[in-house]
Amino acid sequence: MTAVPDTQAPLAFIYDRCASRDACSRRELDMRLLGCHAYADREGWVLAGGPWLDHGADALSTHRPQLSMLVGAMQAEAGRRAVLCLVHDWGRLATDTTHRLRLQQRIVEAGGWTATAFGESDEHTVRAVLMGRQQ
Repeated sequence: MTAVPDTQAPLAFIYDRCASRDACSRRELDMRLLGCHAYADREGWVLAGGPWLDHGADALSTHRPQLSMLVGAMQAEAGRRAVLCLVHDWGRLATDTTHRLRLQQRIVEAGGWTATAFGESDEHTVRAVLMGRQQ
């Protein structure tokens, strides 16, 4: 991972998943996305377009086409500025902890970190691991 100057605001890539396409889950999805937008605004982060949303079977499987697209876009920007994947809560990546950690690892490998709209982040853990590798 290349060191990125801290002069630019981080670029936030919003991700979510929704297994159901009914109106109730759409309202819930809209509320989660609104929460992510509001949190990014409070933090002073720039939104990277999106959001990236996996629906139906893709939302439940280990294969996440939209998350893969997000990771690719994030990787393309990582050398220019700090990048992160913003989710409403950790469950939006995966409810299974092992699966969630694998997805977070993909984000780290792309040069970013993951944060929730509730102020949780793996940024400091990622930096500590990277600092340990550089020594």
